[in-house]
Amino acid sequence: MLLRMDTPAHSHSARSLWRDASLSALAAGFVAVLVGFTSSVAIVFQAATALGATQAQLTSWMWALGLGMGLCTLVPAWWLRKPVMVAWSTPGAAVLAAGAVAGEGFTMAQGIGAFVFCGALILLTGVTGLFERVMNRLPLALAAALLAGVLARFGLQAFSAAGTEPLMVGLMLLAFLLGRRFLPRYAVILVLAVGVSWCLGMGQMHVESVQWTLATPVFTAPEFSVAAIVSLGIPLFIVTMASQNLPGVAAIREAGYTMPISKLMSLTGAATVVLAPFGAFALNLSAITAAICMGREAHEDPDRRYVAAMASGAIYVVVGLFGGAVAGLLVAFPKAFIAAIAGLALLGTIGASLTMALQQESDREAALITFLVTLSGVSILGVGSAFWGVVAGVLALAVLRVRRRVSA
Repeated sequence: MLLRMDTPAHSHSARSLWRDASLSALAAGFVAVLVGFTSSVAIVFQAATALGATQAQLTSWMWALGLGMGLCTLVPAWWLRKPVMVAWSTPGAAVLAAGAVAGEGFTMAQGIGAFVFCGALILLTGVTGLFERVMNRLPLALAAALLAGVLARFGLQAFSAAGTEPLMVGLMLLAFLLGRRFLPRYAVILVLAVGVSWCLGMGQMHVESVQWTLATPVFTAPEFSVAAIVSLGIPLFIVTMASQNLPGVAAIREAGYTMPISKLMSLTGAATVVLAPFGAFALNLSAITAAICMGREAHEDPDRRYVAAMASGAIYVVVGLFGGAVAGLLVAFPKAFIAAIAGLALLGTIGASLTMALQQESDREAALITFLVTLSGVSILGVGSAFWGVVAGVLALAVLRVRRRVSA
């Protein structure tokens, strides 16, 4: 029942998929994986290491996360013909790394038990529809401001990277502008080609040691420890919902798509429960990589952008199957290159989100507060800025509306 989605708008034929496929969509899918994986895989490794993972278990984590993200993206995107994007919980990995170290004694089995608990809570949230009902009450201006705040940090990092690699970033920016002027659908492809060519030409990529071997999953039976659930499981659930699923839904709404949010969330929760014993600590709706696949850079026609998500899902499956080998290949890209490609690929979505957020004068101040709090990166009580940005924006909107009623 969890996998049953709304009836897709298009036929499920291979012919229609072939017709809808485009080079720009395939490139967007690749860039989404590149950005999503390389920007946070180090944190995942830290989380696994903090729980005492062996090299075999590290590879198993990549297997479970790759297959989980890949299948939870690929299948719904194909079925719904919409750019569904699922990712691992990056802030969740940070919480695990910090919590496991602070706990000084949590075993891998106890960590797995916390993962299963978190997945069960996500599944429960999806089945009950509670989270979707809350999101339905969030004004579109605040949702757009939230997304803009999450993505703007990547835009800033793109230009900050010019401090270490000015020529590379400058050439990538020039390629983006020329692409937007003459070949708008292929602007990101041009940026990617210029950046990769620079990295290869300057000898900044080292892939000699990568060994292409299939990953072997390692099963670890969960141990349900109250201490681990309180220290790891509950914080993992909270930050995943607040910092990942919240902006993930905002990305879907801002892009103009209607998706069965509760069913998708149930799917990610169920997948987390099933794959947790192999290392999938938390799967959730994506915001950053979703914005890449839902934007105009993927395709001018919104109904054909699902191909970008399917490409992303297929690549994630390959990442999972080859585990550490693909991880090593993707991590071989320089950090400045990743920052530049991410920021430039997201420029269009950042601009569109800000436009939507500030469009209504009555909601403008509340939206701006949401944007700035989210952009600040502030963390209070262990919960990230995405959640507090929404809280601040809702409170500001409530105060402003009360003031208007009093004035009237």
